[in-house]
Amino acid sequence: MLALLGVMFAAMWLWKTNAESTTETPIPYSTFFNWAKEGKIESVVLDGEGLNGKLKGPETVNGKSIKSFHSNLAPNDLNLLPILHEKEVRIEVKSQQQPFGVQVLMTLLPWVLIIGVWVWMSRRAKGMLGAGGPFGAFMGNKGRKFDKATSVQVTFEDVAGSKAAKADLWEIVEFLKEPERFRRLGGKVPRGVLLVGPPGTGKTLLARAVAGESGVPFYSISASEFIEMFVGLGAARVRDLFKEAKKNAPAIVFIDEIDAVGRARGAGLGAGHDEREQTLNQLLSEMDGFERNDLVVVIAATNRPDVLDPALLRPGRFDRRVLVDRPELAARKAILTVHSKGMPLAPDVNLQHVAENTVGFSGADLANLVNEAALSATRQGRDNIIAENFSEAFDKIVLGDPRDTKLDAKEKNRVAIHESGHALVARFSSETDPPNRVSIIPRGMALGVTQQSPSIDRHIMAQGELEARLRVLMAGYAAERLVLGSISTGAENDLKEATRLATHMVAHYGMSPRLGPVYYDHDAEHAFLGQRIATESGTSPTTISVIEEEARQILGRALSEATNVITEQRGQFDLLVASLLEHESLEREDLAKIFEPPSVP
Repeated sequence: MLALLGVMFAAMWLWKTNAESTTETPIPYSTFFNWAKEGKIESVVLDGEGLNGKLKGPETVNGKSIKSFHSNLAPNDLNLLPILHEKEVRIEVKSQQQPFGVQVLMTLLPWVLIIGVWVWMSRRAKGMLGAGGPFGAFMGNKGRKFDKATSVQVTFEDVAGSKAAKADLWEIVEFLKEPERFRRLGGKVPRGVLLVGPPGTGKTLLARAVAGESGVPFYSISASEFIEMFVGLGAARVRDLFKEAKKNAPAIVFIDEIDAVGRARGAGLGAGHDEREQTLNQLLSEMDGFERNDLVVVIAATNRPDVLDPALLRPGRFDRRVLVDRPELAARKAILTVHSKGMPLAPDVNLQHVAENTVGFSGADLANLVNEAALSATRQGRDNIIAENFSEAFDKIVLGDPRDTKLDAKEKNRVAIHESGHALVARFSSETDPPNRVSIIPRGMALGVTQQSPSIDRHIMAQGELEARLRVLMAGYAAERLVLGSISTGAENDLKEATRLATHMVAHYGMSPRLGPVYYDHDAEHAFLGQRIATESGTSPTTISVIEEEARQILGRALSEATNVITEQRGQFDLLVASLLEHESLEREDLAKIFEPPSVP
């Protein structure tokens, strides 16, 4: 830095030396030329395109008496020098070439500045990466520590459902509490536990519960916090985090959304040696570098295990994979009970019924449902939460808020016919769930909706159930075509879902006698691009054409069967349409009054 300051002072001195000749009073060239002819000039110094001169006696210019002056030279004036020689003016010519030392200085100055700045930034970066640097809080480890004094007050009792996951994680808690009991028989602590499941299923809550049960220091960080714009910073943060965790062992390191840094290496479109992959390499090294007596367990969570690097999933790093799936009926009721604890629920609220109607909801969805129900009751000025508030909360979450758009009589009639077709076919088709609610109130992107309530949680679906599902999806299209003699754009989503389901039946589930029990991955999505890559698995165009033909036949058959059901039950269909036009929304009890017992064997 001293050398850099010296160079700067030298440059300032050079500038001052070059500029000191401009202190004389400036005069026009014509004035100077007249003074020369009159013999008033004593001496001149020619300096490139200008000159400095001294007078034999003082002269007045603009009311000021001067004896030295400065003027510019007129280009190609051949009369000046003869006049100066004639008047015996002393002439001095100043060289325009800079001294050798100045030339060397000006040549080296840019390089000295570049090298000086580079050295300064290198030293600065080294200090910033260290814990004692001026930006240590920004550049260093961002993991949040929860120690025993301020431990997480969450236990497995606060986690409703997820019995299998809690049973698998309880062994980790016991190992951290009593390591010698497991070591007696040669057992070793698992290096890592990977929590896998859809968003909102409670992976983070389970990790916090493990820390709360074991009572050890808990380090929590998101994988995206490892990545910064500075090269090597992510790897440095990984080293700092694990160094501190091992120093305070036994401890738990929780990395949320690990797929942000743990994606498979070399799978991108550009160069593979980037900051993310350097961070992943350091993470792999730290996890496999634990000493056997280090009681440090890494718990990570992700909803994309398919994109993780194989080296990250091998035994020795993540030894266990715990599935945290969406809760089933009993678990949903338990979660609703936990989140509604302390809330004033009205006698008509049946959490069992709410749990039955929320198939596919995650724990976060159920918590949001209870909260929206409480907000709905508050907006209505109630002292407690009634069943209607839960229904409104369900509609708000699944369908969205009611739209300001009002349907005219013609559109309303078409929507009522469309939704009545869905409800009627669902009611009079075997192997399908009965309708629970029908509405023609526009909500979100939907103009109407028919909700079905499954009686049990299904994990697989037979071919007959899928065909019944297709009949229900095609029923709205069939009702419009049969009753109104035309179709509308309202069937777009139904056709999209029906086409997807029929295609999967043919290409993925082996339910086509023509194609047989073969899985055709003809519409695979790239794990990193997130878009369809045509015929990525090598499926031939001929096979794809057959898949489309078979799917078209299945959809045609479902449409024909749905049309037959509406034709056979036309009286109840018309009654349902009339009731919808009158009330706009029909609940399960209202539908039971309209429909007669099904005649399907």
